[in-house]
This record gives sequence, C-alpha cells and structure tokens, in this order.
Amino acid sequence: MSSAKHILLVDDEPQIVRYLKKALEEAGYSVTAATSGKHALASLRTPVPDLLILDLNMPPPDGFDLLKAVRTDLPYLRTLVISGYLDGALLKAATLLGAVATLEKPIVAEALVAKVREMLGEARKSAS
Repeated sequence: MSSAKHILLVDDEPQIVRYLKKALEEAGYSVTAATSGKHALASLRTPVPDLLILDLNMPPPDGFDLLKAVRTDLPYLRTLVISGYLDGALLKAATLLGAVATLEKPIVAEALVAKVREMLGEARKSAS
C-alpha cells in the first residue's frame, strides 16, 4: 500500500535484517533492507524513507559515515541507531550526528515496533 510508512533498514548481518524486516512488515510498514553502507547510500533517495534504522558497526562506510551523509543530505530524516555496542561515548557520538533514538541488540521485535511507532508519531495510547 502506498500509505504505508517506508523504512530503510541497514545492518550487515543478514539474519538480523530478515528478523527485523519481518517484524516491521508484519506491523504494516514498507521496508527496504540494505546489508552494506554502500547499498544504503544508494537506497536513501528512491524513495526517501520516513525512517532510517541503522547499525553502527559495519564495514566502511559504517553507520557513523551514513549518519554524517544523512545529516548533510537529508537532515530531516529520523534515524534509529541499533547496535550491540551502545556505550556512552558511542551513544553521544550517534546523537551528535543526528540519531533520534537508539536500541541495543539483541532487539525484541515488539520493542522495535513500539520505538518505530513512537518515532513516526504513531504511538498508540494505552490505558495503563
């Protein structure tokens, strides 16, 4: 459907890409997956995604290189950084480069979908 929000998912681990892509598609999102920084750069403009989900630790160009490119070329693009190595210094660096939110691996599908909905302004109100 053309009304589905489009997400660009970038991670160099194919099994993680499959898992996250499936979870996001089941939640109703259109997902383009890229398994390298080079592929991600080529996928950033056609179509421009509503959200970028990006692993930091990849072969060059890595997640930091992609964040720099996005901040320069698409500064309005919301970015969710995922990583198994989210220490304070990396989080601060990712935030300074434009990341809006972070999730630490291993990622639970429900937590990912909730974070994506929040970032896209689709958070569902619940009676708690």
